[in-house]
Amino acid sequence: MTLNVASLTLQAVKNISHEKQEPLWMVDFRYAALKYVHEKKVPGWAADLSGLDLSDITMYVKPLVTEKRSWHDVPQDIKSTFETLGIPQAEQKFLAGVGAQFESEVIYKSLKQEWSDKGVIFCSMETAVKEHSELVKKYFATVIPAHDNIFAALNSAFWSGGSFVYVPPHVQVTMPLQAYFRINQQQMGQFERTLIIADVGSSVHYVEGCSAPIYSRASLHSAVVEIVALPDAHVQYTTIQNWAPNVYNLVTKRAIAYRNARVSWVDGNFGSAVTMKYPCVVLKEPGAQGQVLSLAVASVNQHQDAGAKMVHMAPHTHSTIVSKSISQQGGRASYRGLVKVVKSAHNVKSRVQCDALLLDDYSRSDTYPTVIVAAHDADVGHEASVSKVSDAQLEYLCSRGLTRQQALGLVMTGFVSAFVEQLPMEYAVEINRLISATMEGSIG
Repeated sequence: MTLNVASLTLQAVKNISHEKQEPLWMVDFRYAALKYVHEKKVPGWAADLSGLDLSDITMYVKPLVTEKRSWHDVPQDIKSTFETLGIPQAEQKFLAGVGAQFESEVIYKSLKQEWSDKGVIFCSMETAVKEHSELVKKYFATVIPAHDNIFAALNSAFWSGGSFVYVPPHVQVTMPLQAYFRINQQQMGQFERTLIIADVGSSVHYVEGCSAPIYSRASLHSAVVEIVALPDAHVQYTTIQNWAPNVYNLVTKRAIAYRNARVSWVDGNFGSAVTMKYPCVVLKEPGAQGQVLSLAVASVNQHQDAGAKMVHMAPHTHSTIVSKSISQQGGRASYRGLVKVVKSAHNVKSRVQCDALLLDDYSRSDTYPTVIVAAHDADVGHEASVSKVSDAQLEYLCSRGLTRQQALGLVMTGFVSAFVEQLPMEYAVEINRLISATMEGSIG
């Protein structure tokens, strides 16, 4: 299928660049990306995007507030939105730094003095382009080029907001950095751009949360996330997204792991009309390790098309993919994955495990694995299972004093435990709350 891109003009791109007062190299990058938007097609295997009309989408919405360094200076109506979500309480208790994006712009960024004194950079992408231009130019769009796919091209032309993280050599950021993205109006596109660079021997955990209120008209979230893990670095990227059912969540996320580096994606997907998301790790040098642990929950009129990609470019590299999905009330969850081992990548180990849970007779689960192995000594395994909650299970638990809703919740909690165990306590509580909310109405 094709998307209606006729309304996406050069003038619209110029307006964003002018608003941001960008350097010429970024302006040229946007112009080149717009050309790819008009050339690229939606892949034939994509989920149903017929409800998305780009001519109805506002590509840039500027909030009526500039970026603040103090939470006290953020307008009260916006503060109320984020405080409901646990910000800035989480910042005070659990986080090394926090950022908040409202519509198309970051309206708040803060980093604790302890980490800024060690040279850690955590700022909006706009700030990084201006204040850390050489570092940004060195890595920007090197992991995900503008021509990678139509959604990456769309982001590259119209990107706004997002995070820039740089961790200096051998600095261990022992508390998470968090960014939260909020779409607060209908028929808008949010195109944040995030770039994380973990220098030699460093480590960082970045947590991302996303939400939007429910509207009748479609909105679009199309992010690009690039991670560069230099030798011996460790990066964990945790996403918990709870989009409204009118949001199309079409994102591109990829990391490059150098010698002995480790990259972990922990990916929780709730809500949205359609999600298409496949975090990728390119294991570029020997000893690199990649892990994706994902959870997708699909309910009525929702299609969670999620998965992972592992590309083994070097010998002695290891990867693990664990995908969990729950489908209920006619929802559809799909695992779509790739494991690729090039000919020169000897002594590679890769494991893929896909587990799906169906809560009724009319929901759906699909698995679309692609495994390409050119090396003769690779150890690659893929397994998939689909299970259904039986009446016998629920009746047994109910006989022990639980309600049917509580019994189903207990089964689901056990099913997702491998995912929840990877989260800090406060985020594990949030996942359990989202699962409970998703279950409402699932028992007739």
